[in-house]
Amino acid sequence: MALAAEGVNEVLPPSLDSTADPPALFDGTTRLYISYICPFAQRTWIARNYKGLQEKIQLVAIALQNRPAWYKEKVYPGNKVPSLEHNNKVTGESLDLLKYIEAHFDGPSLLPEDSEKQQFAEELLSYSDEFNSASFKGFGSSGDLGKEIGPGYDKLEEALSKFDDGPFFLGQFSLVDIAYAPFIERFQPFFAEVKNYDITKGRPKLTLWIEELNKLEPYKQTKQDPQELLGAIKKRYGIA
Repeated sequence: MALAAEGVNEVLPPSLDSTADPPALFDGTTRLYISYICPFAQRTWIARNYKGLQEKIQLVAIALQNRPAWYKEKVYPGNKVPSLEHNNKVTGESLDLLKYIEAHFDGPSLLPEDSEKQQFAEELLSYSDEFNSASFKGFGSSGDLGKEIGPGYDKLEEALSKFDDGPFFLGQFSLVDIAYAPFIERFQPFFAEVKNYDITKGRPKLTLWIEELNKLEPYKQTKQDPQELLGAIKKRYGIA
């Protein structure tokens, strides 16, 4: 598995807040607008890194808690991240952007040619919102997490068993892994520390997936400090 981004040591730009001037918009530069702490934005950041596009897609980090007015007014009316400025237009929504980056840029493929795998990829990408929603609800739950969120993780375990040519959802690393990775990165430490629930217990395929994912440089380059993520989640959900 060729990784074009292997070994790239990128200096990340500072986050732009309400006092920051905008970049020279629509000057031909391709820009990916993200927030370092946002899992949706992290999806597109991983894809960019995996395809080795650090030189072709410039990162622009937005401070979500104090975002600049020009971002909504001049860049992306949805005022969310991620968004991609490319060919004089701006596109949003992380799952759509994963497919856009795969279709419009060179680099290692993130979708297999096998039609069965492509169909399974669509099923898992479609399921990701439902999975994330159930896990987010679990943040504030005082009930039995095994019953409330367990089925979702069982579904991932089953999905990881479908193909035997690698440890990832489609065997080899793909857009599907990217879609789930930033969220598992947050869910695993939160449920372990705050809810005393281990999402990997009894799920060896999921355990291996996380281990193999953490070996990939394009993903590792986007990871945040687990304690910082945990602190941000606790603050957002009012958990002491």
